[in-house]
Amino acid sequence: MRSSAYRAARRRSQVQGLVVASLSALLCTQALAQDATTELNPINVEGQSDSPVGPDDGYIAKNTTTGSKTDTPLKEIPRSISVVTRKQLDDRQPGQLEDALSYLAGVTTSPWGIDDRFDQCLIRGFDLCTSAIYRDGLPQKVIDFSGFKIEPYGLERIEVLKGPSSVLYGENEAGGMVNAVTKRPTDKPIYDGFLSYGSFNTVEAGLDIGGPIDDAGVWSYRLTGLVRNGELETDYSRNDRIFVAPALKWQPDAQTSLTILANYQWDRLTPIQFLPAQYGNLPRNFFTGSPDFDRFDANHGSIGYQFSHEFDDHWTVRQNLRYSQQDTDYRQLYYGHWLGGADMIDDHTMSRTLFTVDETARLFNVDNQAEYKADFGVVENKLLFGLDYSRQSIDGRNGYGEGPPLDTQNPDYSIPVPPPSLIITDRVETIGQVGLYAQNQSKIADHWVLTVGGRQAWIDHTNFDRLDDAGSYDQKDHAFTGNIGIGYLFDNGLTPYASYAESFTTNIGPTQSGDALLPSLGKQYEVGVKYEPTFFPGFITASLFDLRKTNVPTAAANPVYQVQTGEVRHRGLEIEANADLASGLSMTAAYTYLDAKITSDAAAIIGNRPARVPEHQASLWANYEVGSGMLEGLSVGAGVRYIGASFGDNGNTVNVPGHTLVDAALRYKKNGWQAALNVSNLFDKTYYSTCYEAGSNPDLSCIYGEGRVIKGNLSMKF
Repeated sequence: MRSSAYRAARRRSQVQGLVVASLSALLCTQALAQDATTELNPINVEGQSDSPVGPDDGYIAKNTTTGSKTDTPLKEIPRSISVVTRKQLDDRQPGQLEDALSYLAGVTTSPWGIDDRFDQCLIRGFDLCTSAIYRDGLPQKVIDFSGFKIEPYGLERIEVLKGPSSVLYGENEAGGMVNAVTKRPTDKPIYDGFLSYGSFNTVEAGLDIGGPIDDAGVWSYRLTGLVRNGELETDYSRNDRIFVAPALKWQPDAQTSLTILANYQWDRLTPIQFLPAQYGNLPRNFFTGSPDFDRFDANHGSIGYQFSHEFDDHWTVRQNLRYSQQDTDYRQLYYGHWLGGADMIDDHTMSRTLFTVDETARLFNVDNQAEYKADFGVVENKLLFGLDYSRQSIDGRNGYGEGPPLDTQNPDYSIPVPPPSLIITDRVETIGQVGLYAQNQSKIADHWVLTVGGRQAWIDHTNFDRLDDAGSYDQKDHAFTGNIGIGYLFDNGLTPYASYAESFTTNIGPTQSGDALLPSLGKQYEVGVKYEPTFFPGFITASLFDLRKTNVPTAAANPVYQVQTGEVRHRGLEIEANADLASGLSMTAAYTYLDAKITSDAAAIIGNRPARVPEHQASLWANYEVGSGMLEGLSVGAGVRYIGASFGDNGNTVNVPGHTLVDAALRYKKNGWQAALNVSNLFDKTYYSTCYEAGSNPDLSCIYGEGRVIKGNLSMKF
């Protein structure tokens, strides 16, 4: 059998070849483009920086579709919405989608520490990024252990709608949703590429090219790709990826467009690492698994399209469709006793558990829309009708068993690992959802904005259990949700607003009476003010909200069943500001205060704070670029993030201290070339993202947050 070192060397050799090939292709393409740019006559899009899908020139986004499914200015949507522009992504160079959200108000990133399996975050205190991630307005949620991880290099921007969003998007958690917007074909030629090297021997190369195909600009394309080979801070880890995303656009006239979006992603990543907190001498890089056993291998891809046609000045129809699939091979040997009891055998030997996943996840989504625009005197009106359908399925099996113990003082990673002794799950699970929705947006006398919407949803959740017929079921649910919002546009740029919104999530299982559990409901009241200054480019949002989730299943007296008596209430204040100043200074700042409380549940935890929800968060990022003189082309960026203390459990017995992290960036660009250095967690702060007690086990498990990561980057853009 070939050694791990041999395999790693072979992978690096393959990646180096891909890097050379990618850069060679880019250089050749750029050389050929010198003549092509003088011959093409693309269709020009005026005011491209105001596009609801980007690209954005700076830190400020003007319009969005996430909050309304129509092209609407952010200030005219009576809800709190944050946008991470491409410029912010380029300046900070986040490694994962969740990292890109770390400077937003109301968002807590990486609540489970370093976990490459999924993109994870909390929005307004609800742990939901695994269940509320969308791509181009269609669901891209985690299904079981298939995460469909999103590569930030392939994105134009990231948008976060805070609070219930079920009227437009169907079943969703109460805290909100994340919409990742894919890079699209461009009307002007672009030729970008980069080569980087960073911490833990991580090498990356990327390519992003696009532009018109024909002289008339009817056809255009985009090709984005990335290859990465490296490791993480943890010993024996992997951080390898191949990502390819082609896109093709057909626009025969100004009224019709069809954009085909596809991507393929090959990931070889490392599972999450749990460590015993009571033995704090274990370093952050300590590995609890087996190098020849642990893996998180995922191959996933998708293909779909976005179609739009304007019949006249009033009617527009749109259809967005996508099919996605992921094959997941996940094996882990982790800290913890597999059938309860002590996780530590003695003061230096830990018990370990085997867990395996072999599954295929599939998603199909289609969203049909009809928009009617008309003016009635002083009223500008947009009426949207929609019918959407989603179907997600998972076919796979999970293994579970006792693993060999590990001596933490003298770890032996050559110990043979037996296959799991139990197959605990072997099933096909399918969730189908149909939604019929309507929304009306009115702008009255150029000042008042009013939004009203509603959705009726039908859900069919089936499970075929290959191990036990008793585990098979077919549960049907339905739910109606609504929203309403109002705002006033002052001439000085101020827009006060108020809104109410609802959401729902389905629950599986019977009550003691034999009835199916009802969907959990989210309800939010929000008031706020948005400010777009008239004297400098900036956008500021301040909001107060009261957000409740009801019908939460909790344990009944008979542990076989559940009752729906649970309720949580999250109240808070969020302030967020973005600015692009003429002096070359761009910045983003955010503050969050969150009063989260369990208002109904078991008596012992009523009044407690939900797990992993900090009370305070604050962040500031600033970037300064020298625009003239001897240092023209030099830019410096720095940021600080504070995440307050939280509890690791709903019983509020496990305290997780707060922490402050500092990030920095240094860049120099000239004649289309740029050299950059980015550092996250500049001072290598050691901290825990969370700690918790597993069930009745008295031993405490903790997960480290990410240490310092340095990345040097050489890029070219023509």
